[in-house]
Amino acid sequence: MDDTTEHFRSHVEEILDALEKEPGREALVHRGRLVSAGELRALVYGMARALRSQGVRRGQTVTLLSGNLPETIAARYAAGLLGCAVNHLYAGLSADVHADILRDVETRTLIVDPAHGARAADLARRVALERVLVLGGGAGVGPDLGPDLGPDLGLDLVGLAAEESGEVLAGSAHPQDICTIRHTGGTTGHPKAICTTFEQCVSIGPDWSEEGRVRALVCTTLAHAAGLMADAALHRGGTVVLLDEFEAGAVLATIERERISHTFLLPPLLYQLMDHPEVDRTDTSSLRMLTYGGCASSPTRLAAAVRRFGPVLNQFYGQNEAGGISMLSPQDHDPSRPELLRTAGKIMEGVEVVVRDAEGRHLPAGEHGEICVRSPHVMKGYWKQPELTAEVLRDGWLHTGDIGFVDSDGYVTIVDRLKDMIVVVGGHVYTVELEDVLNSHPQVLQSAVLGVPDANLMERVHAVVVRTPGADVGEEELRAMVLDRKGAMYEPASIDFVDALPLTDAGKPDKKLLRGRAVAPVGSIRAGES
Repeated sequence: MDDTTEHFRSHVEEILDALEKEPGREALVHRGRLVSAGELRALVYGMARALRSQGVRRGQTVTLLSGNLPETIAARYAAGLLGCAVNHLYAGLSADVHADILRDVETRTLIVDPAHGARAADLARRVALERVLVLGGGAGVGPDLGPDLGPDLGLDLVGLAAEESGEVLAGSAHPQDICTIRHTGGTTGHPKAICTTFEQCVSIGPDWSEEGRVRALVCTTLAHAAGLMADAALHRGGTVVLLDEFEAGAVLATIERERISHTFLLPPLLYQLMDHPEVDRTDTSSLRMLTYGGCASSPTRLAAAVRRFGPVLNQFYGQNEAGGISMLSPQDHDPSRPELLRTAGKIMEGVEVVVRDAEGRHLPAGEHGEICVRSPHVMKGYWKQPELTAEVLRDGWLHTGDIGFVDSDGYVTIVDRLKDMIVVVGGHVYTVELEDVLNSHPQVLQSAVLGVPDANLMERVHAVVVRTPGADVGEEELRAMVLDRKGAMYEPASIDFVDALPLTDAGKPDKKLLRGRAVAPVGSIRAGES
């Protein structure tokens, strides 16, 4: 490469530049611990040097299994600074799924927080990892990992970083290098790994140009949309307040105590805030933008949320594959216009959307078809799955699998999903994968899995099972099998046993009919869903 070529500056370097401007400002807050911008910046540079000294290089995959900690954010940035692809695991998945993902993206380095030491030791025995690094030497980390796994399995990355310089380190990423890998399910049983490049990550987050300092609350996993919100807040000179998990009372108390201005929630979590007994006694006047998205929302409940929290709601519609697609602004959250609250908002700047029928023809405004997207933020492709990539990326357009329409005013409405996916707090459950597990039981003849909304429109995993003649397998046995094989996120909230599955005219299980028959499971959020 020509020496005069301008150095590509990744989003990580942009964030580090923002931290440099006010080194004394409060950047991160976690459990009462304050981390200044200067401290975070030095930790990132120290971690990057420590990773490099351990043999981590540009283009390698670094996988994180860690919670909402300041060290998690620093490790993400350190790996990105070196030009690595960062893959952040959902903690609620089983060890088998974690191991499959690690192998799938050819992980060399696994970074874990102390709470996941036992899982890390298990994975290190299943997968050929070069190194496992721990975010701090918390109690029990050494015994959990075990001394028999080798000298590079269980080293304290925070301790290593403290021995390195915290001075500026130039980034190694190239524009087309893979920046993030996010996994979604696959109908063939092979997980799909969605790849985004560093060039696509340069423009960070929404436009938060309104007056006032940003204080963003992260109360859902950094592995998902909350991580992007944290990046945007730090890039714009703001503060990120970290909660380990979502609990409505704690979120309300934090909004009041920390004077939170921005946060992100799935709609069911927003409803939990509204239904909490302390909501009307909590000062939420500091909120300037409450962004929600990820699954269907109730116009009635959104109108009530606007009346309670004020004109601060902001709906985001997008996909990991497509990036952001549309947004329903606070101005459009008008309780007197419920028709707008049923939409996913207007198409975002720089994004093109067309609606196509099954033959690929463009449809006019108001007609239902598949939402197809073209923008700079569409994924590079699925990791080492060119045929699958070609199925969804055709003629420069990403086929989302969502059915909807665009009206004459430019508002997008989603009416259904082509993909059999259940959105739960903490991730996605893919029905075919769960059906495969259930059908593997010797006393199960057939099964159908679907999402059933409860009173708050939170989807719960519901299974309908046909047993073999004379079989007596019960709900608890099947749930235990799923928990062991797929993790808590996939565990059905309820299982119905039937003599036969109803079929459509095409001979497929009639999930629409089954959904109508099902009684929505009611209960607390299960482990792995938060």
